This record gives sequence, C-alpha cells and structure tokens, in this order.
Amino acid sequence: MRTAIVTDSSAYLSEEDIQKYNIHVIPLTIVFGDQSYQEGIDITNAEFYDKLANSKELPTTSQPPIGMLIEEYNKLAAEGYDNVISIHLAATISGLYNQVVNVSQMIDSINVIPFDSQITVGLMGDLAKYASELAKAETDPQEIISKLKEQRQTIDELFVVDDLQNLVKGGRLSNASAFIGGLLNIKPILKFDDETDKIVAFDKVRTMKRALKRVESLFEEKLAKVDYPVKLFVLNGNNPKSGSAWAEKIAEQFPDLKIEQGTIGPAIGTHLGQGALILGWQKEFDFDKK
Repeated sequence: MRTAIVTDSSAYLSEEDIQKYNIHVIPLTIVFGDQSYQEGIDITNAEFYDKLANSKELPTTSQPPIGMLIEEYNKLAAEGYDNVISIHLAATISGLYNQVVNVSQMIDSINVIPFDSQITVGLMGDLAKYASELAKAETDPQEIISKLKEQRQTIDELFVVDDLQNLVKGGRLSNASAFIGGLLNIKPILKFDDETDKIVAFDKVRTMKRALKRVESLFEEKLAKVDYPVKLFVLNGNNPKSGSAWAEKIAEQFPDLKIEQGTIGPAIGTHLGQGALILGWQKEFDFDKK
C-alpha cells in the first residue's frame, strides 16, 4: 500500500526538501488587480513584496481550482499510489481544506484523506515531512493521521506584525474591533486561538524590540510546561536581517534548542504584510531516525 503526501505552497518547503521527502505541492494563487500568480511558480518572494510595497490596493489570495486538485490526485493514482494524505493550511484562514474535503468525495481513482494542519508556513511544512517519513515506512494511512494529530497538538506560535492593515482588510483577524482604535505606533502580537483556531490579536506593545522581547518571554513560559524536546522556527516577511538577528538572540537564550529560519511567502505575506516576524515551535522530530 503506497501513500502519497500533498501539501500547499504556504508550507514554504525548499525545493531540496520537496525532492528529498517526495512531497507534492499545490500552489495557492495571489491576485494583484487583474493579474494572478501561482505562488512559487509565477512570482518570487522578492517580486511579491516589491509589488506589495508599490500596489495601491492590497492583493488577495485564492485557492486552486478544483480541476487542479483532481488532476494532481489522478496523477498520483496513475503513479501507483493507493492513498494520498493532503495536508493544508488552517481552514479558519483558507477555504482550501474544505475544498479538498469536497474533492475527496468526488474522486474514486485514489483514497484522498484531507488533513487540516490548523497552522501554515514552516510548521505545516514539518508536518508534511513527518507524514512523508511515516508513509515511506509503509505506515497505515489512518495511523499517519493519528500521529499527525498528536504532533499538531504540540504546535504553537506567536507572530508580530508591523500593522494590522492587511489582516483587518482581508477579514483574517477575528477580534479586529478590539485593536483597530489604537493601531498607530504599536506592534500587535497575534496567535492562532487555542479554542477557535482563528487568528487573534491578544497583546499590543510599543516598538518592535519590546514586542519581540515579550514574545520571547511568553515562549519561555510555554517551554517550561512541556516535557519533550522542542524545535523552533523563526520566520520573516521580507525582513531577513531582523529575522536572523532575532534567531541569533533566541539561540543565545536557548542554546539547546534547534532553530530553523525561513520566510513568509506571498500567500501568507498578503495577510501579515511587510516585516512580520513569527516564532513558532513544536515537538522536535528527527526526520532521519523514526
């Protein structure tokens, strides 16, 4: 029994990891006016953020057409796969997961198993890599889903945005009204709410330096409550210098933790805007030793 792993482009996997783990990636679409771009195919991160800085209107995102999903799943069936586990960004910020659920009921060439990561970016990318290693070991698909759910429970994140404009206008911030009145000169700290899995702003701090320090403090509190090794992710939205400096600072504070640096690409950058920084973490999984 062969199981394929599919995810979407908001996992921001490197080409090296895509090839190494044999992960199939469905691109999300970025729309600037009447121009559409497939993430990771038609537009680079640099091109996106340049357009974002110079566009009069905020871009939007859209999920891939149903035909693209059906074509991908049928192709995997033709390659001899019996199952596909399709791992996608949080259903609370995108309709893609629900679209995959609908497609799974339409297609009979292969058994499609949708999985809501309840997250996105590199944290979701690691879920896809974890699933791939389990599939390579011929783990039963339902057992893979069970293990993904366990791993998902260890995921947490905090992110700081330069301002809330993109999230508010895009409707991705569930408690926007509580923060709109004081947007000037503050750096909001956000997270995926534990109960609703929606993005919420829960704190606002003056200056980026203070906001990052607050995030570090909150992470330290969380770390004290877990009894397993943790892997950290420091991700930046077109702000590599600040991302690297923050990662170095965190490495000094937590020298025993593995830290992976990465970027926030177009689909998520559309909503978080320029200069966003994310600190995410989950239980560390050694992908070379299962």
